[in-house]
Amino acid sequence: MDPQTAARLAAGIGIGLATIGPGIGIGYLTGRTTDAIARQPEAVGDIRTTMIIGVALAEALTLYAFVIAILLAVS
Repeated sequence: MDPQTAARLAAGIGIGLATIGPGIGIGYLTGRTTDAIARQPEAVGDIRTTMIIGVALAEALTLYAFVIAILLAVS
């Protein structure tokens, strides 16, 4: 296997593995947010704001991995 093919394979596997963690984290976060809103409906604004910040931070990890995978695939 030549180095360019290996780099593309590594990029594909890397982005696949890098999306598992944030995907699980976002799923857990939204589930817990739903529970919290069900328990305290009057605090929905604060809970939703905190959830959106958490989702954005988790999604940023996937975007970083995507950029690195693109750099590996292009090189």
